[in-house]
Amino acid sequence: MPLLKNNQFVEDDFVALADDAALPADGSIIISLSRLTADWMQVSARKLRCGLRLGNTDKVEIVARMMGKLALIILPFPAFGDGRSYSLARQLRLDGYKGELRAEGNVLPDQLQLMRQVGFDSFAVSDRFPLGVWQAAPQQMSLSYQRGLVCDREVEVWSQRHRGINEWEVPAHGD
Repeated sequence: MPLLKNNQFVEDDFVALADDAALPADGSIIISLSRLTADWMQVSARKLRCGLRLGNTDKVEIVARMMGKLALIILPFPAFGDGRSYSLARQLRLDGYKGELRAEGNVLPDQLQLMRQVGFDSFAVSDRFPLGVWQAAPQQMSLSYQRGLVCDREVEVWSQRHRGINEWEVPAHGD
């Protein structure tokens, strides 16, 4: 699967590590939540860039004390209609996670802008769509549905639809 980051396909420098594999002394690894919690002392003592693969039913509170050590958190999208990882991503960002947040699984171009709004910044995507489709996707919608976005350049739909209703947002003569 190509990795989309900063509107380009890039090489993934993280390597998935099985739960029973030995921890390397250094490098960029991706481990499961069970492995992270079981081996936290070893992981935090090594010079690792640690990535965590969360399930969409995992509680983000479990990783709160570990967030500073995590360079990457991967959240799954197992099906088009399964939006639980949107909520997890938003919660991680609200809780202060500053590292890379990756969407993986059933990620489609028309979801890209919404995923960015909740805090995703990299995407493991299928090779079904060429790079140009992915690059154009964030510009397909000029409005968002949420207030207080990570990407503060967007204008949210409610404000745009109700321009002039608020006494402080009176439209100029001729609007």
